[in-house]
Amino acid sequence: MAKLIGPRRAAILMLAMGEQRAAQLFGFMDDYEIRDISREMAQLGNVSGEEMEQAMQEFADAIGTGGGGVVGGWGTTERYLKSFLKEDRVRELMDEMRGPAGRTMWEKLANVNEETLASYLVNEYPQTVAVIISRIKASHAAKVLAVLPQDLAMEVMGRVLVMDNVPREVLAAVEDSLKSEFMRNLAQKTTRDSHELMAEIFNNFDRGNEQRFMGLLEKTNPTDAERIRSLMFTFDDIMKTDDKGIQTVLRDVDKDVLSMALKGAKPEMREKFLKNMSERAAKILREDMEAMGPVKVKDVDEAQLKIVSVAKNLADRGEITITNIEDGQEEFIT
Repeated sequence: MAKLIGPRRAAILMLAMGEQRAAQLFGFMDDYEIRDISREMAQLGNVSGEEMEQAMQEFADAIGTGGGGVVGGWGTTERYLKSFLKEDRVRELMDEMRGPAGRTMWEKLANVNEETLASYLVNEYPQTVAVIISRIKASHAAKVLAVLPQDLAMEVMGRVLVMDNVPREVLAAVEDSLKSEFMRNLAQKTTRDSHELMAEIFNNFDRGNEQRFMGLLEKTNPTDAERIRSLMFTFDDIMKTDDKGIQTVLRDVDKDVLSMALKGAKPEMREKFLKNMSERAAKILREDMEAMGPVKVKDVDEAQLKIVSVAKNLADRGEITITNIEDGQEEFIT
């Protein structure tokens, strides 16, 4: 008998294992795999005992020879865990396993802010700190030492200078301690705030949907709505940066996007941008906006969202500063 093709063999095996197990297996497949196998199942008709036995034998042979190897990954692992653990526990485990980006513990530490790492090391024995400092990248070690208390930093440097090869078991113990204490706590502390996440989602709504959902949220959860609104970064927030900040934003924004965004902007916002452009560039921009005629609100919203994204990224990198003055106090968002 000719060898069975993949989809037909898979369809026979899925039918043979029963509805409940087949449904569980479908849950691990991509859409195209479900489609191909389901189509084959619908066209099978009667399957002889001989063909059923052949399908199972070919499957067993493939597994036995390595031809049917399995592929692991973060996504696969997460799906398996979700089949028998609660979602919040799965998230906790995945965050703990992933930690900051990196393959080894020392590579992961390179992605931890120096002040965060220093605040942990200040409570460790100087010899342990010296081992850690000696294992991370020199550029990162320099930053960490710079924010450690001066006496501790000097003692650690002295111990690094006289350090011999660190025994494997000592390194293993330090790694275990970092993994079980520092990295686990770091993963828990860096879990994203739900209000920040929702604020970012609202930032990406068009104006109509933003107003609609915010209005509904204000009725059902006014406290949450207020918190989300305070965290949102909107187009109007760009007014709170200085002229140098506006000029920085202008360098990173496409002129067509700018003209569409300012076409629907408040007059004061429009003037803030225009006054930070050269006389010639401002003249061209005004002419472009006049030549547009009526524009769709949707197009204006999309253009303004693009500028918001640029401004937000610049603020996150510290290249511009957004100030918020309330009750005589100045708050900086960088």
